[in-house]
Amino acid sequence: MTTGRRIRRGIGGVVSVLVVTGAFLFVTTPLPEIERPTLSLTTRPEAATSLLSCTGPVLAAGRNSDDAAEVQVAAEQSVVSGTAAGDAPPSVAEIASAVPDGPPVDSFSAAPVDRMRTDLAAAGSARVDADDLTGFAASACGPPAMETWLSAGTGLTGAADLVIIANPGDVAARVELTVFASGGRVTPEAGAGILVPPKQQRIVPLASLALGEASPVVLVSATQAPVQATLQSSLTRTLVPVGVDQGGATGLPRAQQTIPAFSAIGEGDEPTDTAVRLLAPSDDTTASVSVTPVGGKTPAASFPELALTAGVPIEIDLDRLSQGRYRVDVDAGAPVVASAHASTGADAGSDFAWYGTADDIRVPSLFAVAQGPQPQLAVVNPGTQEVAAVLTDDAGEGEPREIRIPAGGSASVDLRAGGLYRLDPAGGTLRASVTFTAPDAIAGYAVVPADAAAAPVVVRPR
Repeated sequence: MTTGRRIRRGIGGVVSVLVVTGAFLFVTTPLPEIERPTLSLTTRPEAATSLLSCTGPVLAAGRNSDDAAEVQVAAEQSVVSGTAAGDAPPSVAEIASAVPDGPPVDSFSAAPVDRMRTDLAAAGSARVDADDLTGFAASACGPPAMETWLSAGTGLTGAADLVIIANPGDVAARVELTVFASGGRVTPEAGAGILVPPKQQRIVPLASLALGEASPVVLVSATQAPVQATLQSSLTRTLVPVGVDQGGATGLPRAQQTIPAFSAIGEGDEPTDTAVRLLAPSDDTTASVSVTPVGGKTPAASFPELALTAGVPIEIDLDRLSQGRYRVDVDAGAPVVASAHASTGADAGSDFAWYGTADDIRVPSLFAVAQGPQPQLAVVNPGTQEVAAVLTDDAGEGEPREIRIPAGGSASVDLRAGGLYRLDPAGGTLRASVTFTAPDAIAGYAVVPADAAAAPVVVRPR
């Protein structure tokens, strides 16, 4: 073998060793890490237009002897509405009444300003005094929803209760009414596939859904578009009308519920006619109920470990309460819905009301006070720290009032009928309601929390 050939072979061997060694080192040696931030874009969604729909006038059924199903207007509703101080007044629209030749129902809207949702509030009231219908009714105008729970009314003889569904939007809604009663959960034929066109209203008698049921609860489920649903209750005892109420809506099911206030009024030393209605929609559970004077610490009545069967409502009799205003607290092992019923008596000139649970208020919220007797605000603090809330009259124009609510306690403040107020929870969590109280007129509704500003959204392209 020549010397040149040997040299070439030696060089080739060395190169091969270097290649193998380099490959080994490349595989086994960690490479330096290069950190690059993920591309992202932070944006704030456009705020939606605030929209509220009112209950409308008090209606009377059965006045036409030739058509017992005909519904007529018994008393028109007086409405108080407004926006936060400095904002433009709300736009007013009309929802066509389901009653022939009946007055339209008010709805209100307010466009966002600088991509921030505009605070809007409205509430209405009506008083009727007729041979077949008497009483006072007040309700908050509420935002339309895809799911509404109506815990009020009865299907027993003497009641003429009506489920009223309004569509304040621009898209037709299809509604299903599910009834929870003594036999559990059912979907009556009268409550299936109800079409509610835009800017129109539909009325369904509760008797067609829950005839003979003492304590029904109705779930209003909407598809395609949200609706505003209420339940008007009226009662006649031995041909004597003894009250009317509008509203009936209560909070969505959850394990802890609060009714901030209801008014218990008796006749002299007679017991008050009051009760609490409870329903566990989906699961068997137990619940504890306490009834405490507003502003007080010691419960006036307690009901521990109540057994609830899924889908079957129960009522707790509270007729031994003395006169006054009370809050109701419910603590259950599964989600429940709750409401309270109170009556001023069973004779002519009496009235009754249904009171629903209140949602958590975590941001400053605007609310309207309907025209009515002795309006009062009840505020409950479900937290573990005292809250120094601030109440401002005329949506920021009046002198602010500080309300100190102890941990787990409640407080009461007198209000001005027809007023507009802002409640600032001052960093805490509150639940609140407005009540009206007189011997011949009681009513109440929960304060609807304002929608917080839309949270920023981080978009990361893939």
